Amino acid sequence: ERVPTYKDQQEKLKERDLATYGFLGYPLLQSADILIYKADLVPVGEDQVAHIELTREVARRFNHLYGRETGFEEKAEQAISKMGKKDAKRYRDLRRQYQEKGDAEALAAGHALLEAQHNVSADDRERLLGYLEGSGKIILPEPQAALTKASRMPGLDGQKMSKSYNNTLSLRETPANVEKKIRTMPTDTNRVRRTDPGDPARCPVWQFHEVYSDDKTKQWVQEGCRSAGIGCIDCKQPVIAAVQAELAPIQQRAAEFEADRTRVRDILREGAEAARKVAAATMAEVMSAARFTHY
Repeated sequence: ERVPTYKDQQEKLKERDLATYGFLGYPLLQSADILIYKADLVPVGEDQVAHIELTREVARRFNHLYGRETGFEEKAEQAISKMGKKDAKRYRDLRRQYQEKGDAEALAAGHALLEAQHNVSADDRERLLGYLEGSGKIILPEPQAALTKASRMPGLDGQKMSKSYNNTLSLRETPANVEKKIRTMPTDTNRVRRTDPGDPARCPVWQFHEVYSDDKTKQWVQEGCRSAGIGCIDCKQPVIAAVQAELAPIQQRAAEFEADRTRVRDILREGAEAARKVAAATMAEVMSAARFTHY
């Protein structure tokens, strides 16, 4: 209930019945999809960062409750001995600094030190992470959000792009539809006439320029809009061209896949088999930690 998008969509989509567990529990289902594959980086949009934080909380809580394995300290000490004398001494110093003084920089340095280790197994690395932090073996690693430069894609009306808001450009949009949708986008309401100066910051089209245009084009838009030297249709044309150019190779590849359904089914089957192996290993580890003998 604390996730910002949950509150936001309830407010904006009042006409739809969102009082369901399917809507409320969606971030938890997303957490399961992430944690079962022990993902370290998750490519998401800016609006999904809160969901990743919820996933981190779930992992942290599970590790706290079930992360102690029999002989944990002994196994951790054995793993330290595999690091070499110099790194082992540095690890112990960093662990002491963090656990005795709460030194956050020491914790970060300890994480970096473990990431660089090639002589320890993945299991030992997880033990050493838990030993460093004063917990137990990290059964479910805490993932991080991997954001791109355009981590919040604007919609045609200036809100976040979302099918729920009916303001999207789809990956299969035809060039004609791209042009039609962008040409009819709302602009700065102060530009009633062609001769009225405008403010790009008040215009949804400018958000697309931020994503698609180079510095020279953005400067042209800023100067032309504020001086009324260009019209809104002129301003939209580079965006139309850029979106069409970005979608063209995506649509060409999609057409190739659509023409070869057998290849698509093979890719899906192979991917599912690979994912199933990882998921089964994680579930076995989780069930063992939680003292479940069958699942």
